[in-house]
Amino acid sequence: MKKSSISQITNQVELQQNQSTLLFKGFKLILILIITTLPVIYSPAQVIKPLFFYTLSIPNPTTHIYHIELHTSGWSKDTVQFKMPRWMPGYYQIMDYSNDVNNIFAKNDQGRDIPLKRINKNTWEITGIKSKSFDLVYDIKTSRQFVANSYIDSNHAYLIPANTFLYVDGFLDTPVSVKIINNPSWNKIATGLEMVKGKTNEFTASDFDILYDCPILIGNLEELSSFKVNGIEHRFIGYNIGTFDRTNFINKLKLIVKSAVDIIGDIPYNQYTFIAIGPGRGGIEHLNNTTISFDGSQLNSEEEMNKMMNFLAHEYFHHFNVKRIRPFEVGPFDYDKGSKTNLLWVSEGLSVYYEYLIVKRAGLINNRIFFEDFERNINTVENNPGRLYQSLTQASYNTWKDGPFGKQGEERGKSISYYEKGPIIGLLLDFAIRNATQNEKTLDNVMQYLYWEYYKKKQRGFTDAEFQQTCEIIAGVSLTSLFEYVYTAKEIDYNTYLNFGGLKLDLKLNDTDSAKQKKKYTLNRISNPNSLQLTILNSWLGEQY
Repeated sequence: MKKSSISQITNQVELQQNQSTLLFKGFKLILILIITTLPVIYSPAQVIKPLFFYTLSIPNPTTHIYHIELHTSGWSKDTVQFKMPRWMPGYYQIMDYSNDVNNIFAKNDQGRDIPLKRINKNTWEITGIKSKSFDLVYDIKTSRQFVANSYIDSNHAYLIPANTFLYVDGFLDTPVSVKIINNPSWNKIATGLEMVKGKTNEFTASDFDILYDCPILIGNLEELSSFKVNGIEHRFIGYNIGTFDRTNFINKLKLIVKSAVDIIGDIPYNQYTFIAIGPGRGGIEHLNNTTISFDGSQLNSEEEMNKMMNFLAHEYFHHFNVKRIRPFEVGPFDYDKGSKTNLLWVSEGLSVYYEYLIVKRAGLINNRIFFEDFERNINTVENNPGRLYQSLTQASYNTWKDGPFGKQGEERGKSISYYEKGPIIGLLLDFAIRNATQNEKTLDNVMQYLYWEYYKKKQRGFTDAEFQQTCEIIAGVSLTSLFEYVYTAKEIDYNTYLNFGGLKLDLKLNDTDSAKQKKKYTLNRISNPNSLQLTILNSWLGEQY
């Protein structure tokens, strides 16, 4: 055989071998893809999520009752337990919302009743529903006007989702749809829920946490002019908001939002709504909205306007501090037992500290009013014997039984409020960080780190130890001595820390009767501050040095 022929055959063999190898590799790759894909497609661990479609109606508002129908289907098991939350995030008290449920029953698509068994106070069990659709129907009776309770009267409806919609353990991550059949005499619905395109009364939530985070206000509502901060729209809408200078109010509110946003340097929502629910019922924070008690007719003095701006700054800043910058235990939520944490002094107490800073940085108050904010907290704490009995972490954890402002009645004077001591520790911590870093770093840097590192990057909350560690990373020094005021009932050495910022605490007695002596503290500047003290003070006050 010719050498050229041998070469041709060799080339053909090699070509066939290469083709075979490529075919084998291709087959192998397809086989690998099939093997690795099959568990994803057919994995028994993957559960098809059931459908939750709620219809809410208010047939007769004068009865203070509203009606709920849940249409649900797609259940892969035969027995399901539906639960009503016992509390709502943002208000750390057991509310037992199931007490408001009346006339509950289940029916199939043909309208026939399905047996429904009450397992405990807030749980109902239904059986025989695998691969079937059915409805759960019930009424909610309202009786108390409060920011954490649903309430309906002839003029409006304020609805707490955790007081309204049943959930199923293990399916909190399921999307939810809500349709509201509005009273024909009412003109608007205000909520943080996402509106279905083309519908003004249908809404969706990506999961139950989002659903429970979006209260609903219905009635003849008034909406003020919206404003934008960094291109993001902010709305103010409410019921019975009163008579006041609306333009002046909105201008101040815009300054508040901008001041708060500047602290963190990010806006994590597409739109934000201030929902005013009427006079005197508190306020609760949410991811893209806040519900607030509001009566504009009371804003007829500088003092009242300042109080309102502090209140709005506090509730607004919460969308950062607690909703996103959050303790590890505060999400995912335990809607049955509550989510207890030692860190409400951070979530609430530092939000009080920042409400003062936000209003001051917005240019809405002078230095004297700013100092008086802290004096109120200091005088409340120092005249409360509970400061010797309870630490900040204990006050945080025990709020579920003591209440947010400490024990009352016969036990009064045995506990403290993190709303009062928390902002004091915030002030001292801020000054300690500024002093340790020659005013290069502040408490703002701590909040920024927690937001970007834990909320954005790690997508979780922080522990007690991680919060202190973050403060020490920013300060570059140990802060163990200062954190003793958090973990123990040790008396606070105010002036050691206040002096860092050129301030001091002066004491005088308010009563000449020694048996009734009440301490009165005032915050004042020290004489002859050094260069660093002046730098820290003027930076903190937002003044030029």
